[in-house]
Amino acid sequence: MIRILIPFFEKLKANNMISIEKKFLATIKRGEPATVEFKLTFDRETVETLCAFANTRGGSVFIGVSNTGEITGVKIGKETVQNWVNQVKLSTSNTLIPDVDIIPLKDKTVVSLSVSEYPIKPVACKGRYFKRVKNANHQMNITEVVNEHLKTFNVSWDYYIDEFHSEKDISLKKVQTFIDRINRSREVPVFDDPIAVLHKFELLRDGKITRAAFLLFMSGESSLSSIELGRFQTPILIKDGARLKTDLFAEVDGIMDFIKKHINKAYIITGKPQREERWDYPLDALREIVVNAIVHRDYSSSSDSVIKIYDNQIEFFNPGKLPEGLTVEKLLKGEYISVIRNRKIADMFKEAGLIEKYGTGIRRILAGFENYGLPEPRFEEFSGGFRVTVYKQVRQLTASKVTNQVTGEVTGEVTGEVHRLLEVLGNTSMTRLQAQNALGLKGQANFRDRYLKPALEAGLIEMTISEKPRSSKQEYRLSEKGLQFLEQAQKRGK
Repeated sequence: MIRILIPFFEKLKANNMISIEKKFLATIKRGEPATVEFKLTFDRETVETLCAFANTRGGSVFIGVSNTGEITGVKIGKETVQNWVNQVKLSTSNTLIPDVDIIPLKDKTVVSLSVSEYPIKPVACKGRYFKRVKNANHQMNITEVVNEHLKTFNVSWDYYIDEFHSEKDISLKKVQTFIDRINRSREVPVFDDPIAVLHKFELLRDGKITRAAFLLFMSGESSLSSIELGRFQTPILIKDGARLKTDLFAEVDGIMDFIKKHINKAYIITGKPQREERWDYPLDALREIVVNAIVHRDYSSSSDSVIKIYDNQIEFFNPGKLPEGLTVEKLLKGEYISVIRNRKIADMFKEAGLIEKYGTGIRRILAGFENYGLPEPRFEEFSGGFRVTVYKQVRQLTASKVTNQVTGEVTGEVTGEVHRLLEVLGNTSMTRLQAQNALGLKGQANFRDRYLKPALEAGLIEMTISEKPRSSKQEYRLSEKGLQFLEQAQKRGK
């Protein structure tokens, strides 16, 4: 982020507040501690210093200040600062993007480049690793690099303290709900109060909440957890949409509710007193996809998670690519050790019973769709993230699937679309357009392929002018089989 602080400086002066000039002059006067470096110009050593800061405790490089603290200033053009930022990005791995402040000091311009401590270490600068030792950069040896790398396996992004939120930004009521939830399956219940539980799970340390604590128990809404939901009629035409910005536990239920709102149920009439219901997709497998997306999302990314529901498929996109060395092929074969991007979030989801076992989610998803008789979902890295696409197999009904010829009892599978068409027709007859309007449908092709044609093929409805199928006066009404189906459905509680 690039900030030009001149207007803020003027405003502060007008309000008799401590000026930005005094603040930065005081910083410069203190010299070069472990978190500050002075540079006359931007150069290779500037990038190395930012890398060293990222591998230690963070810090700022002031460009336009000499080693003695003299403000020399720096001349910058329209693209100068952006070019510096790009050089930092291209020279570092993991990629660093410094915050930039352009500061007016004593009629001269000083530029501050700042980075925070990077959660995943070590960060390299053109293949070399540096850390800050007192007020100098120290190139790390192999042992130091390995030790920093091993630390990454013990902590993750969500383990770090949230510098932008405090205990006031989380809901202790939600923490209590979490405690009640885990106690339902625990042999030894948790009797601690919410604050003690946060400490116990290392979500609250030294009076400060972690990033995981905020995402799991936020009291309000935050764009950090934004998920875009859409029901699409075509790739560019959206029929319904929603945006979730709440805590991660609530988002699981919110996503599933939106999905169930926009997919259909089939009613399986078996002759038993209790009918069976079958959704377009296996809900347990969909829920597994949703939980995996929330747990493994890269919350440091500026991108949102996006879920798109189409007539015959659902797409789940999540910011965050697969861990290094893991491919989609290995993922599907199960040839990998689970690497968790957000360890604390994953632990809390496991405590809540939303994750059964680390690393088995993909297998359960594949098994769920296979058992449901649906095509295998598609997993792919896409646009800097990961996308899962699931497909609904469109089944055409036939009379033999609906009517038991021996007993005369209607059995088999009837889709929710066909069922609604039968209820709309009832004891009357309608033209195609009348029935379509009664169902609130705009697309003729959708009505024909998912409602009218399957019902005709199943023998549940019939034409009033059967000898002239294309007659302009053609209407549709329930057949004897259709009437029998509705009668049985009503007896079973519909």
